[in-house]
Amino acid sequence: QVQLVESEGGLVQAGGSLRLSCAASGRIFSINAMGWYRQAPGKQREFVAEITSGGSTNYDSSVKGRFTISRDIAKNTVYLQMNSLKPEDTAVYYCKAVTTLIYWGQGTQVTVSS
Repeated sequence: QVQLVESEGGLVQAGGSLRLSCAASGRIFSINAMGWYRQAPGKQREFVAEITSGGSTNYDSSVKGRFTISRDIAKNTVYLQMNSLKPEDTAVYYCKAVTTLIYWGQGTQVTVSS
């Protein structure tokens, strides 16, 4: 199994920045990719960004150029640097790890005020 622990989100003004982290533990050698998803009130969970075990990254078009996903292999941690935040980025952000199974973090609230 894989356990994921996310950092606290927060409240930030529009245009501001925030960095989320997700620390993985357990069977981390089996992780093929890690990513971030988000879910706004009344909406479905949606893809934000991912990074594969090979280091390739992929972003949703709504965050491309503003968000950066990265990892620290030594710390088994993935980060999501969010810049130029907009009110529409407000959501609960979830970390995801993919092995032969899918694991989710507990979710962390990010609120962007206008």
